[in-house]
Amino acid sequence: MIYNDFEGSIEELVSLKLNEIEKKEHVTILHAVESGSRAWGFASPDSDYDVRFIYVRDQRYYLGLQPRQDFIDWELDETLDINGWDLSKALQHFHKSNATLFEWANSPIVYHTTPAWTRIYAAAEKYFSCKSAMYHYYGTARKNYHEHLTDALVKYKKYFYVLRPILACKWIEKKACPPPVLFELLAHEVLEDDMRDPIYQLVEQKKQMTESEKAPRIDHLNAYIEKELAYYKTAIDAMADDRTADWSALNEVFFNMLHVP
Repeated sequence: MIYNDFEGSIEELVSLKLNEIEKKEHVTILHAVESGSRAWGFASPDSDYDVRFIYVRDQRYYLGLQPRQDFIDWELDETLDINGWDLSKALQHFHKSNATLFEWANSPIVYHTTPAWTRIYAAAEKYFSCKSAMYHYYGTARKNYHEHLTDALVKYKKYFYVLRPILACKWIEKKACPPPVLFELLAHEVLEDDMRDPIYQLVEQKKQMTESEKAPRIDHLNAYIEKELAYYKTAIDAMADDRTADWSALNEVFFNMLHVP
C-alpha cells in the first residue's frame, strides 16, 4: 500500500508505527491487533485499518503523583486509526468484562504480541461475564438496527453490525465463553440452517460494495432480526449476574508486570 510516501504492506506500516509509538511515548507495547470490520471478516474495499494496542510504562510512572493519561491516540485519518490503552485501564475493563476488550484479545489479525500478554490474558479471561457480554451485544444490535436498517434503502454493511452481535449472543448462550471475532466462525457454529444462504449471499454482496453504498432493505432479514432482539431482551433480563468481584488475579498480573515484590 501507499500511505504518506510509505510503500509496503499494511503489516510493515503498522510495525513501523508501533515502533515509533514505543520510542516517542516511552512505552512497551504488549499486544496489537486489527479491530472492527477487517477483523470481523466483512471489510469493504475502502474500509480503513483500525489498530488497537495495549501498552505498559515503567514502574515509576505509576507511582508518581502527576495526573496520568491511560490511553494513546496516535493516528486518525481516512486510512489508518491507531490507538491504545494502558495496561492498568485494560485490566480494569477486563474486571468489568468489557466485550470490546475481549474482542481485541481474540482478534484473528495480530500485528504484535508478547509472552507477557499471554500471561495477562490467561488471568483476565476468567473475568468474562456471560450476562455482561450478552447485554453489550444485544444493545449494539438493537441500536444499530433502529438507527440504520428501517428505511427503504440501507447500507448493507449495517446488517453485519446487527447480525454479528446477535450471533455473538447465540454463541455465549450456547458455549458460555467469549465469541470468536470472525463473523464466518460465528455463523458456521450458531446460525440457523435456513438463514445460511441469505446471509452468506449478503456477505458476498457486501464485499463488493463501498462503505456508503445503499440498496433496498431486506425484509426477511429484518423480520429475523426483530425476532431475535425480542428473544434476547427477555432472556438476558432473566439471567443471573455472573460478574467476578475479586481483583486478586488482575492485581497479581499487574504487579508482576511492574516487578512489584
